[in-house]
Amino acid sequence: MLQQPHRLYDYHVWANDRLCAHLEQLPKEVFHAEVTSVFPSVSHTCAHMYLFEQLYMLVLAEVPNEEIFPKISGWTEEAQGKTVNEMRELFGSVAERFRDLLRHTPDPDKKMTIEHPKYGKMETRFSDILQHVVNHGTYHRGNVTAMLRQQGYSGVPTDYIFYLLEQQKVQG
Repeated sequence: MLQQPHRLYDYHVWANDRLCAHLEQLPKEVFHAEVTSVFPSVSHTCAHMYLFEQLYMLVLAEVPNEEIFPKISGWTEEAQGKTVNEMRELFGSVAERFRDLLRHTPDPDKKMTIEHPKYGKMETRFSDILQHVVNHGTYHRGNVTAMLRQQGYSGVPTDYIFYLLEQQKVQG
């Protein structure tokens, strides 16, 4: 059985994939349509999620901030104007690298010191930051559901319980 932090990350990847599969079934213009929300479109929300995944993967790998922050503009540019399928591929690519990091981090409770440029330094655990990544994705998948509803479309259930039910069927 997977350790809980790894299982939560697997859930996160499952939920992003489920969201992208749902978005691929909708008219193409829905992904880029401007709405009044946290972000101006579903595509911008997904681009933000992708950037965040890249950033926190490097934080968890203990890459210094001086090496991380110069990459942000490249990640932002990389995700701009993508189709849903292209965004799904970007998510898949970062998930593969993230899982490799998880395989090489045997102790999910490994203590870490991280420094946020605005909020300062904090002592934490690897698993706490991983939980933050999962929570961040959950939050923004909720934003996407609200944006879809504004456009007259339903969202797709990506709650953790649906992941557990699906896993039970697969293993069953």
